[in-house]
Amino acid sequence: DEKGLFYALDLGGTNFRVLRVHLGGKEHRVVKQEFEEVSIPPHLMTGSSDALFDYIAEALAKFVATESEGLHFSPDRQRELGFTFSFPVRQTSISSGTLIKWTKGFSIEEAVNSSNLYSYVAVGQDVVGELTKAMERIGLDMRVTALVNDTIGTLAGGRYNNPDVVAAVILGTGTNAAYVERAHAIPKWHGLLPKSGDMVINMEWGNFRSSHLPISEYDQALDTESLNPGEQIFEKLISGMYLGEVVRRVLYKMADEAAFFGDTIPEKLKIPFILRTPHMSAMHQDTSPDLKIVATKLKDILEISNTSLKMRKVIVELCDIVATRGARLSAAGIAGILKKIGRDTLKDGEKQKSVVSLDGGLYEHYTKFRTCMENTLTELLGEEVSENIIIEHSNDGSGIGAALLAASHSQYIGIDES
Repeated sequence: DEKGLFYALDLGGTNFRVLRVHLGGKEHRVVKQEFEEVSIPPHLMTGSSDALFDYIAEALAKFVATESEGLHFSPDRQRELGFTFSFPVRQTSISSGTLIKWTKGFSIEEAVNSSNLYSYVAVGQDVVGELTKAMERIGLDMRVTALVNDTIGTLAGGRYNNPDVVAAVILGTGTNAAYVERAHAIPKWHGLLPKSGDMVINMEWGNFRSSHLPISEYDQALDTESLNPGEQIFEKLISGMYLGEVVRRVLYKMADEAAFFGDTIPEKLKIPFILRTPHMSAMHQDTSPDLKIVATKLKDILEISNTSLKMRKVIVELCDIVATRGARLSAAGIAGILKKIGRDTLKDGEKQKSVVSLDGGLYEHYTKFRTCMENTLTELLGEEVSENIIIEHSNDGSGIGAALLAASHSQYIGIDES
């Protein structure tokens, strides 16, 4: 039913996105949406929170200034913002949450400088409060009405377009999942049950670990040397940030113990994260008869030239092994959600569709990964059940979802739009 103009800020990595969404209610749905992508300078990812949030608030203010004539707000009406913050947060209300930890290369530590001019957003601080202060400092009259992460945003955006959406999964630089659960099936919940009888669970599944996970010596070494040892184990097996690095580590061992690249280990092969997942994807999906793309990538990234076709075939096979493991584990995670909510079996005469909204660059761009994941899901659920399970790509669902959640929690609900 929501109508009006709402903003969204989507912060989850080295870029952030600002969106403006014009909602037209049940009949017209999303009338118009506009967005702008802004990259974060590396020094702000490890600096003070004031500097980071001031930069974000200024980008928001510039974007607000591009509102078209017909969309201006009345002076007594505050603009409202859905804030997608894709780092682990302990949610304390719909519009507040305290940071549990920074991930994805951000490392803003708790500290206050001697002149007390700025503080850092530390673990335990309210991220909405920090953004609000930054907006106030530059005179931007805007209120955060909903704090979500990209997975919850994708679920909301997916559900808005299709009531059969039961879960959302992000497979990108990082990974996470969220799903709709029956409230009475949540032992932790002690408050009043929601009217709908349903609740959304943000799983933070990247932090899942189990003795049953197929963890190799390469994964153990990667974890030990990472910024967050012992954490985000599932993410380190399946997400875009790490797949290429696992391939590099295997190649390094092959070079060291089997002289795979000749008598010496190529210098570039010693550099962590030099081989990124997009490089791995390009090599894995090389269909040229002489595997020319593999040869080019090895030369350009690792400075390894004169490879034989046999070597290049081995490298493609290695990429396939690492990608297949990640894809099959992703499918197992999705099957686990469907099993938990009872969508993994066919009930008599029931043909209910279950839609999973999927977003993220790994899923979108790595075709072989995506195909393997979808085939594995069919294998796990069986052909008959799989006919009612739909994986739907939700392109930028998280930004629209954040704006929708801001709208549904607007302080102006019930006030005449005219």
